[in-house]
Amino acid sequence: MKKSNFLSLDSLSFQDFDENSELIPLMTPEDEEEINKEALPETLPILSLRNTVLFPGVVIPITAGRDKSIKLINDANKGSKVIGVVSQKDESVENPTAADIHQTGTVARILKVLKMPDGNTTVIIQGKKRFKIKEVLTEDPYIKATIEEVPEAKPAEQNKEFEAIIDSIKDLSLQIIEDSPNIPSEASFAIKNIQSNSFLINFVSSNMNLSVTEKQSLLETNDLKDRALETLKYMNMEFQKLELKNDIQSKVQSDMNQQQREYFLQQQMKTIQEELGGVNHDEEVEQMRARSKKMKWGEKEGKHFEKELAKMQRMNPQVAEYSIQRNYLELFLDLPWNKFSKDKFDLKRAQRILDRDHYGLDDVKRRIIEHLAVVKLRDDMKSPILCLYGPPGVGKTSLGKSVAEALGREYVRMSLGGLRDEAEIRGHRKTYIGAMPGRIIQSLKKAGTSNPVFVLDEIDKLANSNQGDPSSAMLEVLDPEQNSEFHDNFLEMGFDLSKVMFIATSNSLSTIQPALLDRMEIINVTGYTIEEKVEIAKRHLLPKQLKEHGLTDKHLKIAKPQLEKIVEGYTRESGVRGLEKQLAKMVRYAAKNIAMEEEYAIKVTNEIIIEVLGGPKMLRDKYENNNVAGVVTGLAWTRVGGDILFIESILSKGKGTLTITGNLGKVMKESATIAMEYLKSNAEALGLDPDIFEKYNVHIHVPEGATPKDGPSAGVSMLTSLVSLFTQRKVKSNLAMTGEITLRGKVLPVGGIKEKILAAKRARITEILLCEDNRRDIEEIKADYLKGLTFHYVSDMSDVIKLALTKEKVKNAKKL
Repeated sequence: MKKSNFLSLDSLSFQDFDENSELIPLMTPEDEEEINKEALPETLPILSLRNTVLFPGVVIPITAGRDKSIKLINDANKGSKVIGVVSQKDESVENPTAADIHQTGTVARILKVLKMPDGNTTVIIQGKKRFKIKEVLTEDPYIKATIEEVPEAKPAEQNKEFEAIIDSIKDLSLQIIEDSPNIPSEASFAIKNIQSNSFLINFVSSNMNLSVTEKQSLLETNDLKDRALETLKYMNMEFQKLELKNDIQSKVQSDMNQQQREYFLQQQMKTIQEELGGVNHDEEVEQMRARSKKMKWGEKEGKHFEKELAKMQRMNPQVAEYSIQRNYLELFLDLPWNKFSKDKFDLKRAQRILDRDHYGLDDVKRRIIEHLAVVKLRDDMKSPILCLYGPPGVGKTSLGKSVAEALGREYVRMSLGGLRDEAEIRGHRKTYIGAMPGRIIQSLKKAGTSNPVFVLDEIDKLANSNQGDPSSAMLEVLDPEQNSEFHDNFLEMGFDLSKVMFIATSNSLSTIQPALLDRMEIINVTGYTIEEKVEIAKRHLLPKQLKEHGLTDKHLKIAKPQLEKIVEGYTRESGVRGLEKQLAKMVRYAAKNIAMEEEYAIKVTNEIIIEVLGGPKMLRDKYENNNVAGVVTGLAWTRVGGDILFIESILSKGKGTLTITGNLGKVMKESATIAMEYLKSNAEALGLDPDIFEKYNVHIHVPEGATPKDGPSAGVSMLTSLVSLFTQRKVKSNLAMTGEITLRGKVLPVGGIKEKILAAKRARITEILLCEDNRRDIEEIKADYLKGLTFHYVSDMSDVIKLALTKEKVKNAKKL
């Protein structure tokens, strides 16, 4: 035989002996007779075998790893080379005593001892005769015992029944070798060449796939015929199993495709991984199933999860879809199905929190409290979605955070600025590699509850692209009639968003899709007055900056007059973000001096403000005098709040052309043209010679040409500028105006009134001219904002001229 496999003694593994190993000849009847004549010694060292049984005549290699076993073999190899071999009752016992071994064993002769590279000793032994232990003499350093031979009862010669059993054993052995793919075909050569019947029985018994207990039972059977019958019985069972296995394999082999083949290979790999301490795929599935039993989902969700889990269990972990399926199931388990935080509907407490975190904004806070009151009474979220609309830096996002604290809910913020892909809202389908759920579902997973306060920041900045329309996807999220079954493409199931309190924020309403705008209630969060900014700086911004820079109010003090100087001279926005940056500079001034151990003034003065921040940068907001004809102050709305706008006109000799500059948009240019045509058609009523328009060119300019400007609000300002220019009459001092004009002479209302009023107050304007229809907007504004302002309401352009211009001519008036 080229290669034979032998059981080891201590390692429970197989050792391979190649064709270069020394071959042991098979036992002949002559050899057997010679062995029978040998007398057994009275005392023998006893070697215990962990996982096999040695039969007489059989040659096996054993690997000794235990110290006692190695010493026994070394001592015996130097002496008679005869030892007693007995099997252990329990192979897990590391240091067996006399009580741990069987009483019947086999006397063996050591044929060869080999030192292996791993440090173990391999010894080849051959069984001689059976023996029984009479008395154990010692157990140290190894077991020694007195023995007696156990004779073997052999059947009479020419016993036909025994011969038939032997023939059956030979035939069945050859058949098993032929049908079994694990036994080399050369083994049949050994069976055919065995001449001794007892050796044949022992050889087959030794090499059968039996337990140690079963082999020990065969060894202890004294009658050779009975042992042959037992051996034949075990062989028949083995042969039947082999036939059944081969039959099953032949049936399923034709149906096995590549995926099944990979599956079986994967099962083998899994077993290897378990042996090496790797991850068990089935363990992972069972962990997920155990987690699912603790979930609060309904029957529908439970069935869907079990279906998807079974699908993952059938998958090959090496394919790309497996990781997607696992991520899907983990998401399913991590989502807060029917998990809600308990609301704290103490509206007085909510009012205190809003007042604590936000100064001013009384109308906004009142509307939020009303919203919470409705939610408390109805116990659902089917009230309108709030949209906080206003310029940057006025506290829209932080209002949502305060509402979450007031209700005791989790706070989630999702920025929509620049979002162009619809899949960011609805998620990707699972069929794609790298598929992920939408950001709505991801945010709810992070929140851990199904009813957080969800702030959709900058909803006006959603953009369309070739990846779809995200604003349309938001319709289902924000519609109270639809969002109870919000469908995410990755989740493939409806998730209830009806308990979520959505609060959107926006800087502009013009870019929001009309259908989306219709589902929200707009709350206008306007800018702050100078007084409010000073209070916000004192209560919130300065303490925050001191804390962030590691300082306290003992290190820097800024009084109200100095705060007002910073607000007026260094900020022109509606919000307070720019103001916070200026305060941060002041705090860094103190921090630097403290770190460098230099003296500095703890109380900030006007001189220190100029030293740290430089000269005032926003004096441009101040009203300019009215000593020049054709200069009018207008009011404009911008994305960062209200602002004042100067309209300048000048005459030059020419042919009556109109030039408009200042980076103006189409609507403002049209307003200038309308104002000029109205002036021409009403020249006589204004005391002007109609021919004058043919002698002079008119140039209208709006300063700060680098800034684009557009909108109808400058119509009345342009008309007043032109009338002042041609009549050389003064414009009323400290007056600003806003309104749209028509060719019929009508003044139309415009928007952004509150922001424009705040801009006028910042510029020290005292009188404001508005359309009559804007009176209702003024009545809605808090009285404190209107203090020190006088309003003039007009409906016709003739009223504008009467109210805006004085009869007094400007200095150095031109004679036209």
